[in-house]
Amino acid sequence: MRVGLIGTGFMGRVHAAAWAQTPAEIAGYFSLSEAAGRDLAGQFGGQVFADLDELLAACDVVDICTPTHTHLAIGRQAAAAGKPIVCEKPLARTVAEGQALIAACREAGVALLVAQVVRFFPEFRLARDQIAGGELGAPAVIRLRRGTFQPRRAEGNWYVEFDKSGGMMLDLMIHDFDYARWIGGEVDQVYARHIGRRFPEAGVDHALVILTHRGGAISHVEGSWAYPPPLFRTQLEIACSNGWVRHDSEESTALLVRLHQQAGEIPDVPLAASPLLENPYTTQIRAFYRHLTEGTPLPVTAADGLAAVQIALGAIESAQTGRPVRLPALPEVAS
Repeated sequence: MRVGLIGTGFMGRVHAAAWAQTPAEIAGYFSLSEAAGRDLAGQFGGQVFADLDELLAACDVVDICTPTHTHLAIGRQAAAAGKPIVCEKPLARTVAEGQALIAACREAGVALLVAQVVRFFPEFRLARDQIAGGELGAPAVIRLRRGTFQPRRAEGNWYVEFDKSGGMMLDLMIHDFDYARWIGGEVDQVYARHIGRRFPEAGVDHALVILTHRGGAISHVEGSWAYPPPLFRTQLEIACSNGWVRHDSEESTALLVRLHQQAGEIPDVPLAASPLLENPYTTQIRAFYRHLTEGTPLPVTAADGLAAVQIALGAIESAQTGRPVRLPALPEVAS
């Protein structure tokens, strides 16, 4: 299997390193930065292509690690060439663009994996497995927190250009919107408060979002680009009908679980999530490789990626209007 990487920035490098841990061969790179492409080629093999069509002709699989607003155009071209696609999150800048990309892949008959990597982090997956096992009961309140520093406000940095990235609420919080939906099920309503537009030059961008799930659960999602560099922190806390599970990236214990008791008390049960076995990005790419070579189910479907975009954009709309936003049911899409 030959892989073509499109985009050679930070995420392109991360994905290249992940592919290097599979039997696949990196055929080459297409990038706006020839120097960055040459650097990756020197480390992971492959060649730098000056033309996207030439890269597509030389590979079997495409991995899109470009800015969010470019995903649709590149994805359509890759799908038309008959190449299965890994697309870095978010799937697209708008729901309509996401639907168009999914339609292009469906019509071409190619697989589409949306790289929502948090599902592959061991602590987050272990928490989900504990709930899916049934012992904790039904999830009732899901609290998720993800905070880091704002990307540099440098010329050409698309992350801080809202029209291109969707800002912190789409680019960063989409991780936890996807995870909340994975745990609590489909989302009916979104309500958000956001201070980012009030301090555009201060490097302060913070949001609080409440998701109402169709099954009755409520998610509280907090996202921030207001931390001092290089800080990055995540937390999860899920209260269920028969127990509770918690993770904090700043604590040494991977996961704490406690069950409700009829009488007496037992201490929290710490669970090890084996966080050092493998980089989650590698786990994610391995899963796609197995899908292509063995036919295993896609761990994140196109529908998952589209729903996460819809939730994030609903949160942005709610923050802008000050009102809750109802999310219409999305049409069924092929996985």
